[in-house]
Amino acid sequence: MTSELDIFVGNTTLIDEDVYRLWLDGYSVSDAVALRVRSGILEQTGATAAVLQSDTMDHYRTFQMLERLLHAPPKLLHQLIFQIPPSRQALLIERYYTFDEAFVREVLGKKLSKGTKKDLDDISTKTGITLKSCRRQFDNFKRVFKVVEEMRGSLVDNIQQHFLLSDRLARDYAAIVFFANNRFETGKKKLQYLSFGDFAFCAELMIQNWTLGAVGEAPTDPDPQADDMDMDLDKEFLQDLKELKVLVADKDLLDLHKSLVCTALRGKLGVFSEMEANFKNLSRGLVNVAAKLTHNKDVRDLFVDLVEKFVEPCRSDHWPLNDVRLFLNQYSASVHSLDGFRHQALWDRYMGTLRGCLLRLCHD
Repeated sequence: MTSELDIFVGNTTLIDEDVYRLWLDGYSVSDAVALRVRSGILEQTGATAAVLQSDTMDHYRTFQMLERLLHAPPKLLHQLIFQIPPSRQALLIERYYTFDEAFVREVLGKKLSKGTKKDLDDISTKTGITLKSCRRQFDNFKRVFKVVEEMRGSLVDNIQQHFLLSDRLARDYAAIVFFANNRFETGKKKLQYLSFGDFAFCAELMIQNWTLGAVGEAPTDPDPQADDMDMDLDKEFLQDLKELKVLVADKDLLDLHKSLVCTALRGKLGVFSEMEANFKNLSRGLVNVAAKLTHNKDVRDLFVDLVEKFVEPCRSDHWPLNDVRLFLNQYSASVHSLDGFRHQALWDRYMGTLRGCLLRLCHD
């Protein structure tokens, strides 16, 4: 009696997404096997525990061999050892560079150095994220930072080109790099209500409007040591912001500004009386924040100052978010009607970004 047997031979590298997730999350092989057993995979497939153990170890070995290629994603696309379809390559890269919100909030704005890496044990304990996963995420942040820090041009484009990330993830990494470069304080207790998404939103606005790249053209005398276009704040712009101080130092301008805003908003704000009584304090706070941005420490404390000078007073008087929006819009626009003020473009560049950030910071 003869029997026929069909055989198919292929060399495509098999990627189990669930096992990949367990590997990325930092679980050991034994822990990963236990979690897979708990998921019911033995009953679903009819496999034995020994087969599951072998399968998990085989996947882990594959991922460990792929990891060096994931450190420089274009190499994964051009290598010939692993036959992986393009869609799977994209998945491997995207998930390898995906990070946990709880983790990024702990390191956002800190220097990506050995000193911060020493804190990963504590961060792992605090967040419940495995130490191995914390290290992977931290090393990814540092790797991206190192690759793009000397590059000119769009930060998002540079990240996408060299790491092949999706647009959204590249924008998130741009925010992480921007915050690490400028060392913005994000860890103070009064800032804990803010999410990474809140800070990333503000980072994108600042990159678009407050950096050298926002000016729209490179310096006339390009210097290889010059500031990176999208990573560094425009120092000339920060120096010029001192000119805005006239809005609160000149009593006549301050009174006229208040009058214009109050006239426009009377009957439109639920907190009109509170706004009218506190207008000068709020205006001094916003203008003084601008005037202090020439100092590195004050740049680092930008979000602390915005919360102290604007968000907390509004919260104390129970301003609805829509009233905050109406006030900031009118507060910004009314400056254009101040005949004695000569820095309209500078004001728009400053307040255009600040208005968006403040609305984001004022959410509950």
